[in-house]
Amino acid sequence: MERLREGFIDFIAPAEFEERLLKEKKPLRIKYGADPSAPDLHLGHTVPLRKLRQFQDAGHQVIFIIGDFTARIGDPTHRSETRRMLTAEEVKQNALSYQTQVFKILDKAKTEVRYNSEWLDKMTPQDFLHLTSQYTVARLLERDDFQKRYKANQPIAVVEFLYPLLQGYDSVQVRSDLEVGGTDQKFNLLVGRELQKIWGQRPQMVATLPIIEGTDGVQKMSKSLGNHIGIQESPREMFGKIMSIPDALLERYYLYLTGLPRAEILAAVEGLRAGKIHPREAKAALGEHLVGFYHSPEEGRTARQEFDQIFRDKGLPEDIQEMSFAAAEVDLASLLKDAGLVTSKAEARRLVEQGGVKINQEKVLDAALKVRLGAEAILVQCGKRKFIKVKRA
Repeated sequence: MERLREGFIDFIAPAEFEERLLKEKKPLRIKYGADPSAPDLHLGHTVPLRKLRQFQDAGHQVIFIIGDFTARIGDPTHRSETRRMLTAEEVKQNALSYQTQVFKILDKAKTEVRYNSEWLDKMTPQDFLHLTSQYTVARLLERDDFQKRYKANQPIAVVEFLYPLLQGYDSVQVRSDLEVGGTDQKFNLLVGRELQKIWGQRPQMVATLPIIEGTDGVQKMSKSLGNHIGIQESPREMFGKIMSIPDALLERYYLYLTGLPRAEILAAVEGLRAGKIHPREAKAALGEHLVGFYHSPEEGRTARQEFDQIFRDKGLPEDIQEMSFAAAEVDLASLLKDAGLVTSKAEARRLVEQGGVKINQEKVLDAALKVRLGAEAILVQCGKRKFIKVKRA
């Protein structure tokens, strides 16, 4: 029981938890919801998934709710502007991608996957109005992000007020015993508990887990902030990003992202605190483990060896992709974008100006430079970990 509670930041109704586990001895129905608002997951998303897997290994059932209905609204949590509503097709594609990724961690046999459109799409206007009558605007304005936007005279769409109610109603529909989420979801999780009481159900317990910082070590991991480590990124990119995290994040990453046996985690944490393990070695071991988990152990070892070759031994990767261009000459910003090394010419220009681009291992500072291409491949390096060889077709 203590192992299952480990890592919780907020835990509502711990006495009920003890009663259900020790006296009733029935498997819990544990709800976890995720809106497929983007097609890929990063390591920050895996914190609750790791905890859910612990519950599954202890014999409990996870109810994984894909918020295909609520994703069209968008969770307003910690946002300062009104959300863009996703199309049904965007949500569908993202949901399919989500399922592929979450089952890298969750046990599929112990996971009940539900889409909240199953019940929310079927609500009549009367059902919907009944739901909205259960909560007051004053209660909803207790949410910190709503308060800030209201006081700052920033717009809050009425549909955003409905989000916590719809998420809470999911708990009623699946008869959740416990809901797990990040600390930023506490308000929404508690709404679910209140709605279950109104519907005459035994209210769910609520547990929150920490929000993990990204590679900058300051802000929460987020793709929009550019500090994320995607679980579908290439082994080389994933390992390199892990090696770039601040030393201060190592303990949290080991505790919440690895899923390693408790003894191994404690040994790493204690070794770091005592100075017996160098942070660089701890990062390398962490990177090899995570790449190995999300890709394969062999790719984890290869990523570690390649990183050492590039950065410690000042070598180059062995398998650098080669690309051909039809033109004899191309400007550097276009080359970087067309080669897939950056997502936009603006990003390319910024990297060049910051000294992050090299041609044949010589730094280049002019994004408008015309790169002449011939039969012999030219080596282009973008940042610390991206390499490509380019030549004329």
